Amino acid sequence: MREILSVLESDARATPERIAALTGIAEDEVRAAIAAWEADGVIRRYKTVIDRDRLGEDRVTAFVDVTVAPERGRGFDDVAERIARFREIRAVHLVSGAQDLRVEVEGSSMKEVADFVAQKLSGVERVTATSTHFLLRRYKDDGQLLTDPEPDQRLSVMP
Repeated sequence: MREILSVLESDARATPERIAALTGIAEDEVRAAIAAWEADGVIRRYKTVIDRDRLGEDRVTAFVDVTVAPERGRGFDDVAERIARFREIRAVHLVSGAQDLRVEVEGSSMKEVADFVAQKLSGVERVTATSTHFLLRRYKDDGQLLTDPEPDQRLSVMP
């Protein structure tokens, strides 16, 4: 059944008929599995990966490493959930290493992102430090290459 999820991850528009043909699983089983996963929250949403550079959008993305002061019995979940509620936040991850959380922030300018980090994010209770890294270029996003494939330079072979 994981084959169904694999197909959907690579192509969210794949129909149950196509998935059945690709996996060899009966179409009605594919439909039932997808419906169950949607109901259980395994499938959260269907997504399109957009190359914003090609679209000409001027959006600024930053990855912010966040250090959180530990507090007995609370862990990181409460802080991560508070941070995730800001509209500027695209993702929040608990990570290993020197920092505790890695946050993806998006804004219309570097100043907007910087102001968000300085005024909102750093003001969240138990946030003790932030380190901001601005995204310069995306080469791959959500498993999708965003670069054009190099043209085939091989010479034709004649029989």
